[in-house]
Amino acid sequence: MRVALKIREIILNIKNEHNNAIIGIVVIGRNEGQRLLLSLQSMQESNCPIVYVDSGSSDNSLEIAKPLVSCLHQLDSSTLFSAARARNEGFQKIAELFPTLEYVQFIDGDSEVVEGWISEAAMFLSKNLQVAVVSGILSERFPEKTIYNKLCDLEWKMPYGEVKACGGNAMMRVSAFAQVKGYLPNLVAGEEPEMCVRLRQNGWKVWHLNCAMMLHDADMVCFDQWWKRTMRGGYAFAEGVFLHGKAPEFHWVAESRRAWLWGAIIPLIAVLTFFI
Repeated sequence: MRVALKIREIILNIKNEHNNAIIGIVVIGRNEGQRLLLSLQSMQESNCPIVYVDSGSSDNSLEIAKPLVSCLHQLDSSTLFSAARARNEGFQKIAELFPTLEYVQFIDGDSEVVEGWISEAAMFLSKNLQVAVVSGILSERFPEKTIYNKLCDLEWKMPYGEVKACGGNAMMRVSAFAQVKGYLPNLVAGEEPEMCVRLRQNGWKVWHLNCAMMLHDADMVCFDQWWKRTMRGGYAFAEGVFLHGKAPEFHWVAESRRAWLWGAIIPLIAVLTFFI
């Protein structure tokens, strides 16, 4: 018990000016508005340095973030925006500003941190040196608002313990992230599972804790939003198969086959049957 308390004390012993900070936070977003405010407010008590990376917001996201973060970083609009690129640049910025960091918590601007998660995740990584990435329970804030929010909430469910991949909200060991050179910036979707493949190939482990991590606000109210998200998922499956579809990974091969089955083959058979 005393050892655990000592670890927690060390992890959270970060001065206001963030000298010798151990944990840093990278938040990414675009036009998140009020969701970004709630997200940034939820992590203030962690007393960790925060870098906010903005992907060309046209709302008041920058004004919202400025008083709540250590650094604002705006992506150059001459290069294609992607979550992977935003996280990579956020990591580079926070590692440059705070070179003593051992762990970086990545957070999407539509997600709020549950109290206690930051210290819990860092404690787990400090005691499990082969684990590169740790995530916890992600839940929708308003699952009953729409059927699409409910579907997202179901999608976040995953087994506990050692897993193959994480989502965008996860804490990562700085040395492991740097070893594999982070995310592939040209991936428009599925960048987290792809990076986890490379981490595992380098001997690292990925872990999912039975511990509340964040609340997510999908704010998905119409079919068009759901369809675009589904299309991105299918694209991610295809990219994953192209990069790591061969043995021993067979990365997203089964998911890609199901997408083809339900998205193309079965509808085609139905149409052909109608005309026969």
